[in-house]
Amino acid sequence: MRPESLEFLKEIVNVPSPSGYEERAAEVYRAYTGQFADKITTDYHGNVAAILNPDAEMKIMLAGHMDEIGFIIHYINEDGLIYFSGIGGHDSVIPVGQRVWVHGKERVPGVIGRKAIHLLQDEERKKKPEIKDLWIDIGATSKAEVEELIQLGDVVTYQYEFQMLRGDRATARGFDNKMGSFIVAEALRLLKEDGGLDPGVGVYAVATVQEEIGLRGARTASFSINPQSGLAVDVNHAIDYPGVSKTHHGTLDIGKGPSVMRGANSNPIVFKMISEAGKEDGIPYQVDVAPAGTGTDGNAMQISRGGMAVGILGVALRYMHTPCEMLSLTDVADCARLMAAYCRRVKPDTDFTPRVFR
Repeated sequence: MRPESLEFLKEIVNVPSPSGYEERAAEVYRAYTGQFADKITTDYHGNVAAILNPDAEMKIMLAGHMDEIGFIIHYINEDGLIYFSGIGGHDSVIPVGQRVWVHGKERVPGVIGRKAIHLLQDEERKKKPEIKDLWIDIGATSKAEVEELIQLGDVVTYQYEFQMLRGDRATARGFDNKMGSFIVAEALRLLKEDGGLDPGVGVYAVATVQEEIGLRGARTASFSINPQSGLAVDVNHAIDYPGVSKTHHGTLDIGKGPSVMRGANSNPIVFKMISEAGKEDGIPYQVDVAPAGTGTDGNAMQISRGGMAVGILGVALRYMHTPCEMLSLTDVADCARLMAAYCRRVKPDTDFTPRVFR
């Protein structure tokens, strides 16, 4: 991965952007894509689209959501302890004992507390902690002290940032799915700098909002852009560590290439074109199978207006929805290459109607 691209990836995964509060990530995305996009737009929902060939009638929407899971403050007690709700899906055992940032008038450090194990009753020890029983402690001694810096509705993220591990593997809070925003931006850059995109085809690389709470940004962006085809990209569950059944979930390994989803949520012509692009351009990929709709932006995109010819790409990820998500940077780079390769094969007269090939 080229150094400038890696710096962009680090910046966008490190910046806080819980669902509904994506403005900081949007600034990072606009600054990077502004170097090569023909046009950039931001809609009222917060979706940011970096566009090549904005006047073309054939349009492809590339979607990677830039929101992450996090927390939101809903109550401050008289002793200065802060109570919060989850944004997106959380395993409630993970927050206990974590250091966090509260994004108020300034960035405020805090810790997530609960009763010490020594003070728990036997029945309490057997139960999984619930978020409603946890609090954030910033060291304040009163509600008034907290309210000098923090107000209701401020959001919270873990104090974890991008870090390289062995080889090409990295860990971060927020790879799900700011990695996807990175990929659609990189695909656009490759199309601009390396060429090959038909001038009659417009590409809209959209960093979408509020995916973690219901695919909301992809729904509004799809309606507004009204493209004929689209590719969504998100993280996939890696099936390469202990306790995960291949007979139940299939096979998906870190480091063996991006995934291409096959199933009802994927247009068969788009799947065929992506697969052929990977083989012809020497880009490794894995097939991911989904029998129905998925929890990705691709689900909202497919059923927008009169329907969109959708493909869904992914990158295998370990430890999803934790502060230490892990993936292969090579998989990320190859996913951007595969996305660009598909776009180069779309022409103004491409027919995405499902049909049998004989």
